[in-house]
Amino acid sequence: MVKLSQRLLEIAKKVPHGAKLADIGSDHALLPTFLVQQGTVPSAVAGEVNRGPAEAAQRQVRDANLSGQIEVRLGDGLSVLRAGEVDAVTIAGMGGALIASILNAGEDKLTGVSTLILQPNVGEDIVRKWLRSHGWHLAGETILEEDGKIYEILTAVRMKPEDEGDAGLYADRLLDGLRVTGETLLQMGPYLIQNPPPVWYAKWEYELDKLAMIRRQLDRSVSGNAEEKRSGLEAEISRIKEVLECLRKDKP
Repeated sequence: MVKLSQRLLEIAKKVPHGAKLADIGSDHALLPTFLVQQGTVPSAVAGEVNRGPAEAAQRQVRDANLSGQIEVRLGDGLSVLRAGEVDAVTIAGMGGALIASILNAGEDKLTGVSTLILQPNVGEDIVRKWLRSHGWHLAGETILEEDGKIYEILTAVRMKPEDEGDAGLYADRLLDGLRVTGETLLQMGPYLIQNPPPVWYAKWEYELDKLAMIRRQLDRSVSGNAEEKRSGLEAEISRIKEVLECLRKDKP
């Protein structure tokens, strides 16, 4: 039985029981191997764009005696799939812009897929925006810290034609007396902001530190648009601080 990191274990928990799975960017195929060994999924496709990791995945599958249930395919993103072949897709461990690009480029291969489990390392807001504009409902968010890194896992389900989209999920709302805009919800997470765990606060304190460093760099800049960038940066810092302070004020 393969062992997973806490991050991959959390992703594994989101995969529907009995789903036919595609794990895109599968690396060593640890996630599909674990899920098949657990009996969570009957079969899986492990997609990998680089030959070295694909060969490592082949060895992993072969050593686990699962060659009849897990197929390792070499290819770019969702190009390794046939439309209607799977009903759940996991993409983890890459930037949000790349995940959105993979989904966009292979959207025709998502026919029949009902669940997406996505774990961007950065740019979570980019993934949320893609889901919202392509007919996917953000059904849940999980945040965790492992080995000094913080990860968010976004679970999405395909919306039915009669659904009204995620407009309500990202509508401006009052949160402990503070009006939070849809843009802030896209950035900070509509579920996570509602009941944030300690690791969520840690993530945004870290983000504030990064923004403060960028602001200091801009203070030394003499470029023509430095002032405009500085103004936008200060507005973002102020908005994040306001949310954190508002949510903390009622905490014991």
